[in-house]
Amino acid sequence: MDFAYSAEQEALRREVRQFIKENVTPELADEANPESDVERPRGQGPMAAALYKKIYDRGWLGITYPKEYGGQGGDRLTQYIVEEEFTRAGINITLGGSGAPAIMAAGTEEQKQYYIPRLIKREVSFCLGFTEPHAGADLANLRCSAVRDGDDYVINGQKMYTSAAHMSTHIYLMARTDRNAPKHEGISIFLFPMDTPGITVRPLWTIQNNPTAPVGTTYGNSRTNETFFDDVRIHKSCLLGEENKGWRVGSMGLNLDRVGASRYLISVRRDEDIVNWVKNNRFDGYSPAENPAIRDKIAEMWIEAQVCRLMTMRSMSIVERGGKFTYEGSAEKVWAPEHGVRVTEAITQMLGPYTTLLRTSAHAIEDGVFAHNVMGSFQSGINHGSVQVMRDQVARRGLELPSSRRPKKVEAK
Repeated sequence: MDFAYSAEQEALRREVRQFIKENVTPELADEANPESDVERPRGQGPMAAALYKKIYDRGWLGITYPKEYGGQGGDRLTQYIVEEEFTRAGINITLGGSGAPAIMAAGTEEQKQYYIPRLIKREVSFCLGFTEPHAGADLANLRCSAVRDGDDYVINGQKMYTSAAHMSTHIYLMARTDRNAPKHEGISIFLFPMDTPGITVRPLWTIQNNPTAPVGTTYGNSRTNETFFDDVRIHKSCLLGEENKGWRVGSMGLNLDRVGASRYLISVRRDEDIVNWVKNNRFDGYSPAENPAIRDKIAEMWIEAQVCRLMTMRSMSIVERGGKFTYEGSAEKVWAPEHGVRVTEAITQMLGPYTTLLRTSAHAIEDGVFAHNVMGSFQSGINHGSVQVMRDQVARRGLELPSSRRPKKVEAK
C-alpha cells in the first residue's frame, strides 16, 4: 500500500495553504475558535461567517456529504487534507461532533434536508447534551427524561459539561423515554433549538479560564456549561431515529465522529510543537536537539504519532468502502488520547520548570502552550467516551469477548 499523497493531493494542500495565508488573520481565528474568550452570538461571528462562505464557495465544506444535501460528494482523503490544513490554522471545518453523521445514518429525509445543508454552511451548530452530574462516564445511567404528551415530548432534567451550549443554535440531546427498560434501552435522541422555552444555561469555568489558553492548546476551553430543562416542550419530529433506540444511534454517531483529521491532530499536535521548538531554540550555546535522551524520546513519540495517523487512515478507508465500522473508532479513542498524555509527560521532563509557566508569565515558552497542554491533556482520556469504556467496546465488538457483567448468584437450596 502506498501511504504517500498523489501529485493532485499535494497540489490541493498547497492551494488550501495559500487560501489560508490570504484569508485567515489571527483576529479571525480567535473569533472562530471556541477555545478563545471572544464573545460571540449563537452560531458564529461576522468574520467567521464571511470566511465560511468563502470556504463553501470553494467546495471545501461537507466534501464527503451527498450533493443533494449540500455536500460535494467527494472522497474522505480529500476531506482529510483540507480539514487538516484548516485545523492547523485554528479554523474548524469538520462536521465531527456536529451530529451530522448520526443524522445522515438515522435521520428522516426531512431532518437530512433541513439540518445537513445548514450544518455544512455553519448556519446551525449543535452542542451535545449527554453527560449528567450523577452518571459521569456511565452515560447509560442518565435520568434526564422525555415524556410523550400527544404530539410532543416534555423534557425535564440536567446535563453537565455541555460545551458550547451558550453559543450553539441547537442541542443533540440524549434522554430517557422509558424508565422501566434496561439502562441501555429506553433512551432516545432529540434535536431541537437552544432558544426553546424552559432551557437554562449556566457557565462552568475551567482551569483554563484564568489565564485563557492560547489557540492551539488541546482542550483549552475556558468555559463549559451545565444545562437545565424545565418542562421543555418539543414536537415529536425532533426525535432522531426510533424511540428507545437512542443508545445505538448515539454510539454510532460518536464512533463516526472520531474519524478524521481534527481528532487525529488533537493527539499529535503536541509532538509537532515540541519537535519544532527543540529544532529552533538554543540557550547559552546549548541546543536541546543535541541531547541524545531528548532525541530518543522524541523519536519514540513520533513513531507512536504515526500509529495514530495510520489508525485514522484505516478508519477512513473502511468508511469510504462502506465496510463494517464497529470497533475501529474505539481503538483510536484508546491509543490516541493515551499517546497524547505520554507526550505531555515527556515534554514536562524535557522542559522542566518551564512547563509550569502559563501564557501570562514573561518567561513562558511558546505563549505557554506546553503548560496549558499539561492542564488539558488528561481530559482527553475522558472526553467523548472514557478509554476504559472504549477498551470494553474493542473487546466486545472487535474481539467478540463476553460481557464483563458478573452472573447472578444462585443461592443454595
